[in-house]
Amino acid sequence: MEHAKIMTAYLRSVIHSCIKNGISDVVISPGSRSTPLALLFAEYREIHMYLDIDERSAAFLALGMAKARRRPVALLCTSGTATANYYPAIIEAYYARVPLVVLTADRPHELQDAGAPQTIDQVNMYGSHVKRFDEIEIPEQDLSLLDHTRRLCTRAIATAMRRPRGPVHLNVPLRQPLLPARGSLKDFQAEDRTVHVSPGEPVLPEHELNNYVQLIGRAKRGVIICGEVESTGFRKAISSFSERLGFPILADPLSQLRCGVPPVRHVVDCYDTFLRDEKAASALCPDLIIRFGAVPVSKGLKLWLKRQEAACLVIDSGQRWRDPDQLATHMIYCDETWFCSALSNCLDRRADQNWLKHWEAINETAKFVNSEYMQDDSLTEMNVFARLLNRLVPSGASLFSGNSMPIRELDTFLFTSDRDVRLFANRGANGIDGVVSTAVGVSLVLKRTVLLIGDLSFFHDMNGLLAAKQNKADLTIILINNDGGGIFSFLPQATRPEYFERLFGTPHGMDFAHAAHLYGAHYKKASDMPTFEKAFADSMTRKGVTIIEVPADRSENVRDHQRMHARVHDRLAQLRWD
Repeated sequence: MEHAKIMTAYLRSVIHSCIKNGISDVVISPGSRSTPLALLFAEYREIHMYLDIDERSAAFLALGMAKARRRPVALLCTSGTATANYYPAIIEAYYARVPLVVLTADRPHELQDAGAPQTIDQVNMYGSHVKRFDEIEIPEQDLSLLDHTRRLCTRAIATAMRRPRGPVHLNVPLRQPLLPARGSLKDFQAEDRTVHVSPGEPVLPEHELNNYVQLIGRAKRGVIICGEVESTGFRKAISSFSERLGFPILADPLSQLRCGVPPVRHVVDCYDTFLRDEKAASALCPDLIIRFGAVPVSKGLKLWLKRQEAACLVIDSGQRWRDPDQLATHMIYCDETWFCSALSNCLDRRADQNWLKHWEAINETAKFVNSEYMQDDSLTEMNVFARLLNRLVPSGASLFSGNSMPIRELDTFLFTSDRDVRLFANRGANGIDGVVSTAVGVSLVLKRTVLLIGDLSFFHDMNGLLAAKQNKADLTIILINNDGGGIFSFLPQATRPEYFERLFGTPHGMDFAHAAHLYGAHYKKASDMPTFEKAFADSMTRKGVTIIEVPADRSENVRDHQRMHARVHDRLAQLRWD
């Protein structure tokens, strides 16, 4: 059998395995060595193809789509340094638990370490940042390994979806000629022999469950802390769990518990503000801490937790060690939804009734102060976030937050509501790279996507705007431009003014209107709050990418936060603490 037909049969088996295992999207970057896979992907109606010239952007684009779809997305690139450009997004996917199937074309073995162009060592090149690596071997003489190839691909995709979810890498060495053989899909009917994988949910044995029933049952003043959780059905389960126990839920924005119908009761949303107050932090001492999901973003919560001596239960279905501050006393590896449901069926409500009321009263006091920024018409960072998050973003929208200051402002100003808004961010490795491309990926799946981003993060990934244009994405970008790294103004190095601006503030002086023009995006620079609100409302009904730039001042934003915390302190001082 000739080379082209053998190669085509094996590559079709790879694509067929992807389709049979739930993959419907592939992000492709152009290249020579990946030619046969790209051409064959194009023949399948079940596959939606997205093109992105820049592999670094392409990988983040796929990351965003996988986040939104909650299932794997495939990536395809040529050999050489193109594969290395995938690495930042793969790292993010690994730590954020996002399933990706990374397909890298490669030179055959006889061209390795021989000076061949676009040839690097791609074997295990992503190291421990992928859950599995396999190489697709294509024999030169026969189809004897077709069944092995199908099973290998199925195992890889199953690994990507098994908790903790994450990326897998399939490297595909290909020999020339690279054009696949022509022929109908009927020529490859043998590919229908696939293996179905049924993933299970981790649960606890009965005696372990009983131990936790007793431990939790003894607590009177517990708190529940929720970050981003992989488990399906968690929202309903945690709501019932909290109701049964009478414990407040300190919900990180990415927990998806602050927004939605029906609202989750007993959610505390201003903890980052009031836990920075010494009197409040000292008065709120739990006898049990139960934490679900990823580590929350809040520094105020982190510092408060370090002061506590209560038992701390961390429930993680991914069976990893999510305890950076070494506070956990129990690491419980089971499905989060199952844990809540199982415990709810076994526990009687024994909580101190005043405990929950105390948290809610303090939270409402802090929220009263924070909500004042929704009424202020001056165009500041805090006012924009407060009004945008609680008034302007409509139900049914998706909100993607950049890292550094945007995610922290989101934590401070996103109040609980019955709007159906999904929240996203790249909080795996917490980097500022690839944010635009990831948000574009989300927007290709979910309508009315809004990206909140700072100027340095926007600059890092302006190439993502080309992917948005070429793939006809609809995306509103709120660009907070404070001419540099705003978060550094809150850190200790800000006290060294002789070096601060040069090393950390890093003002750039860029006019982003030119970037919008370059990539064909709509652009508006807000001069006041009414201009901002109108520009945002218009963007919700407009096709394509809209960039709304909000000029801001880094130093003034620090002072605004200081004034906010002072007002919260004064309000809390008026409360009765007995």
